[in-house]
Amino acid sequence: MGEIAPPEEILAGLRHMRLWHGEPVLGEPLTGGVSSDIWRIDLPGGPVCVKRALAKLRVAADWRAPVSRNLYEARWMRRANAAVPGSAPALLGQDEATGALAMEFLPAADHPLWKALLRDGHADPAFAAAVGARLVRIHAATAADPATAAEFPTDSIFYDIRLEPYLVATATRHPDRADALHALVAATRANKRALVHGDVSPKNILAGPRGPVFLDAECAWWGDPAFDLAFCLNHLLLKCLWTPAAAPGFLACFAALAAAYRAGIAWEAPAALEARAARLLPGLLLARVDGKSPAEYITTDADKAHVRRAARALLAAPRDRLDQIAAAWREETATP
Repeated sequence: MGEIAPPEEILAGLRHMRLWHGEPVLGEPLTGGVSSDIWRIDLPGGPVCVKRALAKLRVAADWRAPVSRNLYEARWMRRANAAVPGSAPALLGQDEATGALAMEFLPAADHPLWKALLRDGHADPAFAAAVGARLVRIHAATAADPATAAEFPTDSIFYDIRLEPYLVATATRHPDRADALHALVAATRANKRALVHGDVSPKNILAGPRGPVFLDAECAWWGDPAFDLAFCLNHLLLKCLWTPAAAPGFLACFAALAAAYRAGIAWEAPAALEARAARLLPGLLLARVDGKSPAEYITTDADKAHVRRAARALLAAPRDRLDQIAAAWREETATP
């Protein structure tokens, strides 16, 4: 599209953050999200990235969420960078009135999106392990500081933007698995142990020169860290259908991420957290074809059938280990 004048709401947010003082500026809308307007703005001091949360998300279903989530994303960024410097972009400001936040702009030339790398078949278990290691360090640091919970009174936001559109909505499409899906919602809400990002997906992870950088923590919540682990691993399974030739590499990434994460669990028994993640994963799998936010690259009837068969079988007979989930997925997707 090229550079154009930014929207008034974006400029108002920058003015309130005292990052813009009225001089002419141009910017470029960035792609990649359904929940926010995202812009690169060329300020006199250099480019910045600005996000403004949307009340109605850009999906086919009627999916709404409070714009106040932007405040908690800013708080997550501060907490994450305190725990693991460089694990999130540097926060430059946040404005509650416009629902906007500003952060450093990280150019794609040296911060490619992990999703794009996976799409092109680049399966790197070492990078996947780094994702797991950084994620668990953020969880461990916040689990050790339960006072963090007071900064994230976001139970209702997390329900509205994650549990309801993924698990509850999917239950209406699969009434014979509804009890299992609602049980996952209850278990996730009950295990409040650390600061959760809520959207740890390859589309929200940059492969930076100094390691993974996590973006888009709009779902930040003091809750069950098993959700973040399961949410990310779910995407590595689904990518096997998107880029089938790289499926063995993606499953190696799954194993590497899971192992690196498990090695850093210090706040509870690792087997207990792994069991919650393993039980949650099938529900998240099914949600990506039958929930409110279907994966845009799972389009054929055959691929959707693979997801439904694997997820429904695992919901009916839950597993407690992540390698068992990967084995079941490998077996299902090996079948024509």
